[in-house]
Parts: sequence; C-alpha cells; structure tokens
Amino acid sequence: MDILTKIVTDKRVEVNLRKQLIPITQLEQSILFKRETISLAKKLQDSSTGIIAEHKRRSPSKQVINHNLNVYDVARGYENAGVCGMSVLTDGKYFGGSLDDLLTARSSCNLPLLRKEFIIDEYQILEAKAYGADVILLIAAILTKNEIKQFSELAKQLRLDVLLEVHNEEELHKSIMPSIDMLGVNNRNLKTFEVSLDTSKQLSELIPNDFVKVSESGISSVEAIQILQPYGYKGFLIGENFMKTDNPGESATQFIKDLQL
Repeated sequence: MDILTKIVTDKRVEVNLRKQLIPITQLEQSILFKRETISLAKKLQDSSTGIIAEHKRRSPSKQVINHNLNVYDVARGYENAGVCGMSVLTDGKYFGGSLDDLLTARSSCNLPLLRKEFIIDEYQILEAKAYGADVILLIAAILTKNEIKQFSELAKQLRLDVLLEVHNEEELHKSIMPSIDMLGVNNRNLKTFEVSLDTSKQLSELIPNDFVKVSESGISSVEAIQILQPYGYKGFLIGENFMKTDNPGESATQFIKDLQL
C-alpha cells in the first residue's frame, strides 16, 4: 500500500469519528463560519512573488521538520514577511498538525489560510470554514471527477477558494472545471517521493489561463521560482524551506527580499 492510500484509509476512519463527535449543525454555528473569507487566488494574481508559506511539523518523507515552533509566532512572522498566504497542515497522524493550528493561525494573522488536508468528505470542507480557513486543498489523486465537482461546488457556496492539486496529465484532465480557482502542480512523485520541477514545466501549457497556476514541493530557492515564473506560475507553495529554520518568518522575509532583487 503506498503512503497516499494508507493516509486516505486512516482519514476515512478519523472523519467518521469526528462526525459523531461534532455534528454539522455545531460547525455551522461557530463564530468563524460567518466570517468574510479572503481570496488567495486574487492575492496571487496581484503579487510579484506569490509565496504561500506553510506550517508543517513533520511529513512522511522527511519525518521531523520542526517541533519547537508555535503556530502563533510562525503566522505572525509570515504575515510580517509579506507572504501571499499561509498553508496550515491539519492532519495529525502523518504531519503532526491539527484544526487547533488553523484556529491559532486565524487568530494570529489576516493572511488567506489554506487548510492543507486530505479531503475525502464534505464534512471536512464545513470544518475548514468553521475553523477559519479561506481556501481548501483538493487532491486529484484521491478523488473522482464527481467528487472534485461536488466538493469544489460546496466550497464555492461557502465562499472558500479551491486549490486543486495534480501530479500528472491524467489528473489534470479530470480536474478542469469552473468551480476551481487555482491549479497546483505537485512536483513530488507521491510513490517515490522524488521531486522534479520538470513536472510543473510540462503541465504548465496544459493548464488553461482561467486558473491561477501554483507550483508545489521542491521549491527551496529563489532560482526555482525564477525558472517557473516564465511558465505562467503565480503561486509557489513552500513547505519545508522556512519551517526547517529557527525563525520561519525571518527566513521568509529574506527569501522574498532576494526574490525581489
């Protein structure tokens, strides 16, 4: 069983349990459920740097990245650095995240927040809204075309942006629909964990211009962004590069300064 299949199997059990603990009516009554969301897609379109900075404690490929930082400081640091948005991992078992991390980030900054999660159920989209997210991630590799349509349309009803992640041409073709705002190309092969920017280059010309193009994984240098910008990419999700330092906010500040030189 590859890691993605394993994560999804565990996620189904987890979501079924969460549904029993917190009914949908309770999610809909949360204070944050009614808040006006901030569009990450618009921010990326208007930006010259397009950095989406992540809060991630660990991952299946890298194990521990950083367990010493609190979300509040990371979120404030990223906002001060001038990033376009912040991605918050909410998966507990494999990434050490939680929905509380999303809540803390929401109370710490005014950035558009992406709930980075393995979404396999509409319930998780309602959770994202209730806990202060502005954007959800949908992963084409784990969803059918009908699920992508169903989930992205629900997100639009909740005024959430949708970032749809693909790894190859086949996934891209089943994902192109009007309810998607951003198409993210993941440069990491989820079976081997190898990373190559060629994936973003090859898929760029197949992505219609109606979508904001985002490149994900393996972006650890200013050069990587400069290579991908001519291919039409407006967003760059940076996961481990800032988090592996003692001060992600300072790292992001320096990175953006170097990018603007």
